[in-house]
Amino acid sequence: MLYRKKGGLAVVTYPRQGLKLTGNQIRIFLGRRVKQWFGIDSFYLYKPSNLSFNNIKELRILPRNQCFYAEFVYETEHQKVELNQENVLGLDPGLNNWLTAVSNVGTSFIIDGKHLKSVNRWYNKQISTLKEGNAQGFWSKRLAKITEKRNRKMRDAVNKAAKIVINHCLDNNIGVIVFGWNKEQKKESNLGNKTNQSFVSIPTAKLKIRIAQLCQQYGIRFIKTEESYTSKASFLDNYLLPIFGAKPQGWQPSGKRTKRGLYRTANNQYNILMLMPMVLPI
Repeated sequence: MLYRKKGGLAVVTYPRQGLKLTGNQIRIFLGRRVKQWFGIDSFYLYKPSNLSFNNIKELRILPRNQCFYAEFVYETEHQKVELNQENVLGLDPGLNNWLTAVSNVGTSFIIDGKHLKSVNRWYNKQISTLKEGNAQGFWSKRLAKITEKRNRKMRDAVNKAAKIVINHCLDNNIGVIVFGWNKEQKKESNLGNKTNQSFVSIPTAKLKIRIAQLCQQYGIRFIKTEESYTSKASFLDNYLLPIFGAKPQGWQPSGKRTKRGLYRTANNQYNILMLMPMVLPI
């Protein structure tokens, strides 16, 4: 159970019946009691240009970090398209390369993550400077403003990256997305203080959720799989990989990764990984 702090603000919800379209603005009625207290009975918000008023089911006003957000709940039709289920796009999340994507139809691309690292580094530096010399738990309007600005940049990056992935599938007739994900990988990361700070702050989990949502909307099959032992076995050997923590006793990989980008299969054949993907900024 969550309790609102003294003097804090709560989410306000308006049902469809409390809204009225006037020109290109939405009128929100406040009721008789508010009019009696403050002399106003309504206020106006501009209607989003890409949203039909008739599809709106609910309006929520969300207070967050000294800002107010209007959140519209509306119905939308799933834009399912017929895509080839034999075509697969594999997604490998990382840090400098936020997403590395390779498909079995010969396409590949990388979504750059260095910009997000830079945003987080600058944010952490500002927060550390403002909190210096203050008691633990110190917070201010300045801190709230900086935090909200950083969060907006992260949400924008998540939406843009997810759209890049989905558009790539639609353009190349790819019907399946496989997302590599290790459970609690951020919680158990041990990459050094500096790298840990960047790794944990990157919203990869939100990106995974957003891609899964868009997959459902467009009829793309989304598969989440862990990445245990993927550097120790080759797909050329058709080798079954065990799940992390459930490796059978005596299990040995089919081949050997001799160095980065070079793998030796069970038949002593060398599989050279030579990818020249396009790096996409966000």
